[in-house]
Amino acid sequence: MNLRERLKDKQRIVIKIGSSSLTHPQSGRLNLMKLEILVRELSDLRNQGKEVVLVSSGAIAVGSAALGFSRKPEELKKKQACAAVGQARLMMIYQKLFSEYNQTAAQILMTKNTMVDNLNRRNTQNTFQELLKLGAIPIVNENDSISTYEIQFGDNDTLSAVVAALIGADLLILLSDIDGLFTDDPNKNPNAEFIDTVENLDAHFKNMAKESTGSSVGTGGMASKMNAAEIATAAGADMVIANGRDFHIIHKIMQGECCGTLFTANEKEEFYLIDYIDKLL
Repeated sequence: MNLRERLKDKQRIVIKIGSSSLTHPQSGRLNLMKLEILVRELSDLRNQGKEVVLVSSGAIAVGSAALGFSRKPEELKKKQACAAVGQARLMMIYQKLFSEYNQTAAQILMTKNTMVDNLNRRNTQNTFQELLKLGAIPIVNENDSISTYEIQFGDNDTLSAVVAALIGADLLILLSDIDGLFTDDPNKNPNAEFIDTVENLDAHFKNMAKESTGSSVGTGGMASKMNAAEIATAAGADMVIANGRDFHIIHKIMQGECCGTLFTANEKEEFYLIDYIDKLL
C-alpha cells in the first residue's frame, strides 16, 4: 500500500480551515456556498464512521465585516470585539448547516493556557473524547475574544496540530490558500518546485518555509505549517497541506489522490506535547 492509499483508513481526522478559504476576498463576508460544501464533506466522513474535528478560523474576519470594518482591525480590543461577534455568527451558521445533515456540532474555544495547565489540558482532552464518542463534530477556534499575546497560539495551523496530538488523531489536513510545500515561494519564484511527500521533516525542509501568507485575511504562513507538521508527525499523525479553494479536495485526499503535500507520521517515543508548545510558541 502506498503512502497516499493509507489515508483511506484514517479514523480520527482533524481538518483546519483558514479564514481566506471561508470568506469572499472582495467583502470579507462568509462564502456560504463553500461552507455548504465543507459541511457536506465533513458530514459524509462522519457517515463513513470516521471521527472528525474541525479547526475553523474566521471569527475575526466575520466579525469585522458584521461590524462594518473594511478590513481586519489592527488594534487588539477591536480585534477581540470582532471575534466576539464573529465567533457567535460562525457557530450559528455551522450549527444550522450541520443540522441539515443530521450532525451535531459542538464548540470548543482554546487558549495556550488550556494546554499548558495540566488540569485544563486533561479536562479539554476528556471533553474531546466524550464529544467524539457521542458522535458530535467539535468545532475549535482560539478564544480570540479573551486571549492576549502571552496565552495565544498565534495561528490555527499550530492550534490544529496541538489538537491532533492531544486527541491522538491519525490525520491532520491543513487547508489554506497554498497548494502545498514548494522549494521556494511560488508567488515570487516561477521555478519553485512542488514537493509531493516529506517522509523526514529535517532542517532542509524547514528552511524552505517562508514567514509569509498569500492572504491579508489569515495569520499562518508556511513557517507555522512546518511547526504544525513537526508537532503532528512527532505525535504519530500524517499531515497534508492542500489548497482550500475547493473543499471537495477533502474527499479526494481521503481517497488517496495526490492532492497537496503529504508529511508522513514519524512518531517519537519521547514525544511530550508541552515541550513542543514551549519550544515553538
